[in-house]
Amino acid sequence: IVWQTPAHPDYVFHNGRHVRPYYFEFVSHVNKRWEGKTIVDLFAQEFRGRSRDYYVSAVKCGRIQVDGENIPVSYVVKRCQKISHFLHRHEPPVMAWDVEVLQNEPDVLTVCKPASVPVHPCGQYRKNTVLGILQAEYGLAPLYPIHRLDRLVSGLLIMAKNPAKADIFRQHIEAGLVQKQYVAKVVGVFPDAEQVVDANIDYNAREGRSTAEKGKAACTKFTRISTNGIHSIVLCEPVTGRTHQIRVHLQCTGHPIANDMLYLSFSIDPMCTHCPNLAPNGYDEEGLWLHCVRYTGPEWVYECPYPDWA
Repeated sequence: IVWQTPAHPDYVFHNGRHVRPYYFEFVSHVNKRWEGKTIVDLFAQEFRGRSRDYYVSAVKCGRIQVDGENIPVSYVVKRCQKISHFLHRHEPPVMAWDVEVLQNEPDVLTVCKPASVPVHPCGQYRKNTVLGILQAEYGLAPLYPIHRLDRLVSGLLIMAKNPAKADIFRQHIEAGLVQKQYVAKVVGVFPDAEQVVDANIDYNAREGRSTAEKGKAACTKFTRISTNGIHSIVLCEPVTGRTHQIRVHLQCTGHPIANDMLYLSFSIDPMCTHCPNLAPNGYDEEGLWLHCVRYTGPEWVYECPYPDWA
């Protein structure tokens, strides 16, 4: 069944939340390195995701413009000129869960972020983001997220409604006055006593994963909440905030998140055509089993309900 919410025609729900393809203007300005290049050479060298022939055609038909004007393929760009590239944009789908508003205060909005949905526009995502959905479905904009959650992580997201409030949150975070709590569902029987992992985190942007070796200092405290002998629910309290910190530190304990394809094993070969198809059960249906539940700062506390799997 495919249906469309009449009030929000940008979205179509069918095995996830899809965005109808739309035209979008990507804007950039000529910098010192680009100056003196032809418009086609610039795009062919700097944006290699498309062929040179595509850029020739895009210039000829006006999909690529300079300062709002059509130009010939031989046009040489000048410093600070505005370059517009009009594209038919196709965003990847995300899970069809709602972005649930938890608290709507005069200066602060808190929501429960679904897994798979990015917080703000990035990469191929613009409308299929928390900020895009809140603007389309609730008319809430502008908003200023004061902390980050990875795209695959669900749970509490705190946003300020104005720059002044956002700056107050930023000062609290930078001063180390904010405590964070997550819950995770991990493999095996997690130890009953509190576990502290103090291991550096090194993030490799090319591979999109972190390792516990040389890198930035990172520390996480773990406490078992419950176990059924097969999995355990664990309270995770990151002292620092490195990329994939909780996921890597749980792996270090020997109890990785039970449906975390990226860190469940080193036996995954990225060149193998079979390994990517071996995602654990529950991943597609429920998202990563890591959920932000609580942020606490000076004289403020915000919380999010536990997910069903916890």
